[in-house]
Amino acid sequence: MQSIVVKEEIEIPSGVEVKIDGKKITVNGKKGQIERDFSFAKEIEISLDANKVILMSTFLNRKEKALIYSVKRHILNMIEGVTKGYRYSLKIISTHFPMSVKVVGDEVQITNLIGEKDIRRVKIYPGVKVTVKGEDITVEGIDLEKVSHVAANIETQSKIRGFDKRVFSDGIFLYKKEVLS
Repeated sequence: MQSIVVKEEIEIPSGVEVKIDGKKITVNGKKGQIERDFSFAKEIEISLDANKVILMSTFLNRKEKALIYSVKRHILNMIEGVTKGYRYSLKIISTHFPMSVKVVGDEVQITNLIGEKDIRRVKIYPGVKVTVKGEDITVEGIDLEKVSHVAANIETQSKIRGFDKRVFSDGIFLYKKEVLS
C-alpha cells in the first residue's frame, strides 16, 4: 500500500551548520565537515527550514518509504559525526606466529599472519585515523561509513581460509563500536 505523504524532520543542534545544494548535503561542526550526495534518492525532496532538515515525498511504495528513512539516518549520522565522532576497536589475536600490524603512510600492513611472508595491506581513507598499541587497534573519525569500512577491511584482510577454525583462531577481530563524547 502506498503512503500519500511522508514528511520527516531532522532537528539541527546548535553548533552545527547544514547546507543543501540540490541533493548534496554538507554538514559542518566542531570536529570537521562531511559532504554527501543523495542524488540516488530521486523521489525525495530535501529542504532546509530554519533549524530543521525536511525530507518529503508523496505516493511512496514500501521500498521508497524505506529509502526516506535511510536518508534520514545518514543525515543523523553525519550530524553526530561532526559533533562527537566515532571509534571502532579491534583486537589482534595470534596464537601460533607473532603477527605484526603497523601503519605505514595511508595503509595498514599486516605481516606474519600464520607464518605468511606476504604483506596484507588495507587502505586508510582520508579523515580516518588508525593507531596500533600492542594488541589493540583503534580506528577513529567523523564519517561513520569510512570508519566502519576501514575497520571491516582490516578484519576481512586478516581472515584465514583453509585452516581449521578450532585450532587456528588467529586474526584481527572487531570488539567495540562507540560514539565519542
